This record gives sequence, structure tokens and C-alpha cells, in this order.
Amino acid sequence: MPLPSRQAISTARQRFFENGASPRGLVGETILASWRRCRAIGLAPDQRVHAEPPGQLSLRELRERNEALLHLCRPELDLLYADARTSDSIVILASPDSTILEANGSTGFLDKAARVALRPGVSWREDLIGTNAIGTALHEGRAVEVRGGEHYFGDHRVLSCSASPILDGCGHPIGLLDISSASSVHHAHALGIVQLAVEQIERRLLEREAAGRDVIRLHHDAALLDTSREGILVFEDERLIAANRHALQMLGLDWSELGRRRYHDLFESARPPSHLVVPLRSRGGEAFHARRQSAAHARAHARTSASIALPTHRAPTTQGSTAFFNGAEDEQLTRGARLLNADIPVLLQGETGTGKEVWARELHRRSRRAGRAFVAINCAALPESLIEAELFGYQSGAFTGARRNGAPGLLREADGGVLFLDEIGDMPLALQGRLLRVLQEREVHPLGSSRPVKVDFAIITATLRPLEADVAAGRFRADLYYRIAAFCLALPPLRERDDRGGLVGWIWQQLGAESRGISLAPQALELLMDYAWPGNIRQLASTLKALVTLAERNTLVMPDDLPEFLRRPCHAAFASHPARPQEVPCLQAIARDAMQAALDACQGNVSEAARRLGVSRSTLYRRLERKEDKPVQARRRDVRTPLT
Repeated sequence: MPLPSRQAISTARQRFFENGASPRGLVGETILASWRRCRAIGLAPDQRVHAEPPGQLSLRELRERNEALLHLCRPELDLLYADARTSDSIVILASPDSTILEANGSTGFLDKAARVALRPGVSWREDLIGTNAIGTALHEGRAVEVRGGEHYFGDHRVLSCSASPILDGCGHPIGLLDISSASSVHHAHALGIVQLAVEQIERRLLEREAAGRDVIRLHHDAALLDTSREGILVFEDERLIAANRHALQMLGLDWSELGRRRYHDLFESARPPSHLVVPLRSRGGEAFHARRQSAAHARAHARTSASIALPTHRAPTTQGSTAFFNGAEDEQLTRGARLLNADIPVLLQGETGTGKEVWARELHRRSRRAGRAFVAINCAALPESLIEAELFGYQSGAFTGARRNGAPGLLREADGGVLFLDEIGDMPLALQGRLLRVLQEREVHPLGSSRPVKVDFAIITATLRPLEADVAAGRFRADLYYRIAAFCLALPPLRERDDRGGLVGWIWQQLGAESRGISLAPQALELLMDYAWPGNIRQLASTLKALVTLAERNTLVMPDDLPEFLRRPCHAAFASHPARPQEVPCLQAIARDAMQAALDACQGNVSEAARRLGVSRSTLYRRLERKEDKPVQARRRDVRTPLT
């Protein structure tokens, strides 16, 4: 069924809620079934949802209870967060009881979502919040999309949400992944992106659950073995005890048959020899390619893996220094980690999108504090009126609206671990002095309290601002600058990295493109490598994710499949002569370049170019004929004359 229009949803709501009639055909059966469940338990569509935000202590306890889930999902979360920040959306991880554990992404939309209780610590169970992607997907046990007015409560019509439960090898939900945005800017591919990320999480989880047991991997296409699309069956004493969704779908089984089916109930062929890819025929006559990992080998592999295991709180998106970091950067990270171990602050400086938080998490992973908390704070995103209370905490009754039991504050949340202060240059001057005192005395004074609280954390700061210039201009305290800038790491912009091809390949692999048989043509890869990428790694990752999402399986991505900005003839020149961060082109130059691009695209047709630029033809002629805009010229008598 195609997605219903806003008008169809509005009509469906009127029929169902006002007239008591069935709106079948106007909304999907999943939405309609959820509406009926909500009405049956007495929820009113116009009631207001009041969800008291939990205190910092409660949030901390919630995260500790779900630490294993957070760690399991971290690689996908970090990649999705980077994309969400540039697409006016947020990524949500929820526990099996529908409580939001983590929400990150666009700071602007985070604020809007919080107004309707879409924030950490709040339960979005369907019987409490009505029809919504989180609660309804967990109730249904499958991926669900809920747009605008499809939400049961009227307050939630501003949301468009796509969610999929994360299932273990027995079909039990262990959590849920969701992408939410404003209903006015619904992302058509959000559900597919969520499902792809969940597939990767579930595969990693099942491989852990299968340790020490017989595992059979199968697929109709041998090339898709050992990818996230393969079927995985786990046997113990020849009895099927776990599987993934792909395997069950291939064999026409459901979760209830786990524990009851034996190997020879499923297959005509004998069990495959260990590690060889061989044909395998099911009882239904379907032919597969299969490979078996024996229990004995699995136990040996588990022992070997345990002896070289990385620390629990590693930064999964980096997968070691060979993937995200080149040799020189790896050396910088090693030095930075040694300084953190000595409690010497590290300052990361780089343009937006260069991966400052990825660097910070890798420093944390390599430090002696890897097993403790990593608390990231975006100083530019915290409301100035609340930043002091959020950072330093407060006692009960410290100010109007304070929580009854107070709050410990984010600095105390980092106790024992690493505190990451992003966009430190945007911290108000008054708070810079308080932060300096904390760093010097290693104690925090919560608002409303006369008793300091001891804290112990290493600190990493980051900025894209020229802090030395801000110090000279009086916008940043010199004493704080010298305290946090004991060691500076300059993060190179993507255009200056000589390993762009390897980085493209690594991100492409992380997105699961290879598992779906999607490859980049050499010409397309060349265009990706040549582009200047003003948004750096974040922009590159978002672009590659869009390509993977839009591509069909087993296809080759050609140059014509790339976004238009990558195919413009001028992109190579920009890459060869990138503008320095401090250089700002004049408005006349920007206007001239825009007119040139428009006329090139329209083959010199001034009327068409003016229409695309959103100006009148006379305005475009006037700008073309101005002396200060030379050498851009056009003759009024010949509207098809290209610019010289």
C-alpha cells in the first residue's frame, strides 16, 4: 500500500475519531489496528501527554542497565548520528520496554522533539503514548513507520518516525532503533536506513550468541555469504536453537519453531563439511549455497578472540587506526592518549565535519579510562539559561522549576572517565571562569549548595574557532585557553587527506554496500575523491549513505548516479584550490559564479537561467552588464550567447 497523503490521513482521523467509522483504505492496517487498540483501552486522541523528564541519576541508572545494548549498537549509532545532524532529524535508541535511552542528531529538532516528550528517559509504550513508531513497532515485532496524523495523540502530529525492533536469535526484542523528523520534512528512505542498521546489529549479536555452537550460513547467492543478507542458523545437538530473520524467511519458518526443529527436518542434504561452501537443498526443494562453522572451531575461535579483545568501551566507528586514521594521525592519537593518562587536557581543532567527536572517542578508547564514562557536551547546543545547571548540577530548590531531588550535572556524570567539551569557544565568558576553577581544584560546586563535590576526569575540548584570536579579542579567557590547550591536535580537512580513496572504501563497507552487491564504478570513485568536500567527512558519509540507500542490489554506481554537485565541471578546480577557512568570497563573486553556473546549465539561454535563479530577465541582464562584474558578459540581442 502506498504511503497515504496528508489529506487521506486527515479524512481517516475524522471518520475514525469523530464518526466512529472504519477508515480502511485511507491508512495502513498496522496504523488502524493500533488506533483500535488505543481506543479500546480508553485513550483519548485529544488528551495531553505529560511526561516528567527524569533526573540525571535516573538516566545514568537507565543507561547502566542497558549498557550492553548501547555498546552493541554504538557503531551504527555513531554513523547515523553524523548523518542526522545534517538532515534535520534525530536517531533514537530505545530499550525493550519502549523507554528512550539515547537521542542525538540535529540540535534544532532535538529541542522540538523534547517539547513532545521525545527525549531520553521517557517511555513511549503504545498503551501510554498511543500509536507511535517506537511503541507500535515493539508491539508488532516488526518495522513500522508512523507519519504526522497517523500518531494517535494530536500533539504528536508534528512527528514523522520510522522504527524497527532489534531482535535476538530467538526473536525476542532487545531494543529498538528509530529515526524521527518533522512531519513536514519526512525522509522517504528513513525506514530502509533503520532496517539496514538493525540487520547489521542483529548479525553481530547472533554471532556472539552462536559462540561454541554449530552455525550454518546460507543464501541462494554464494556471493552474499558472510554478509548482513545471509541466513544464519544456530544448532545445538542438531536442534535449531537460534536464527536470524533472513534464514527463517528463506526456509518459511517462524520464531515459534526454534527448539522444535532438527537439522534433518529442514534439509535433505547432509550437514556441510566445516568451512567449505557447498550446495544445500531444503526439504522444500530450494537450493542454497551454505557454509558450516563447527562447534569445535567456534569454541577455539572464541578463545582466540577473547585473548585479543579490545576494551569494552572502545570507539567502534574507528575499528582501529588502520580504518579511519592514517599512520601520522595514529601517532598523534597515541601521544594524545598518553597525555590524557597523565591528566593533561587535549584540544582538537578542525573544520566542521572533520570528525572531532570520533577523535575524542578514540582517545578515550586508548586511554586508561576506556572502561569508564565518556560524556560529550556540545557547548553551543545547551541553552545559555540552563548551561550552568546542566554542567554543574544543582540542589533541590536551587531555582524555580528545579527538580525535587536536584541533579548531579554533566561534570559529575563524567567522574572517573573522560569529559568531551565540543564547541568550547561558544561557552559564555561567565561560565569559562567556573570551568577553569573546576579544572584547577578538581571539585564542582552545584547550584544552591555550599559544599563542593570532588570530581576526577580527563578533559578533551574541541572547536572550529580560532581560539587564539578569540583570546586576543577578549571573547575567550586566556587563562582557560592555556589550561585546555596544553596539547593541540589539528584535524585535517578531507580535501587535504591523501587517503580519501581508502576512507571512501571504508565508509562504503560500513554502510553495508558490499553485502548488497553495490559497487562504485572507477569513474564515480574518481569524482568522489576529487571533490573538495566543504562539509568534510560528515558530508562524505551522508552522500555515500544516500547512494547506498537509493541503489538497487547487485548494481554498479555510475557517475550519472552521483548528486549533481559532484558532476559539475568546476568541482576539480575547487578541489585543487580549496578556499582557506578564513577566506570569504565577495558577494559579487558569488553572484557571478551563480549566474555562470546557471547559464552553463541552460546552454546560454538567459530566460531559462533567470527563471532558475529566481530573478527577472532584466535583473540578470543588468547584473551581467555591470562593469564590476566583468568578465561576465552577455549581449541583449543574442540570448543564447554563452558567457566568456
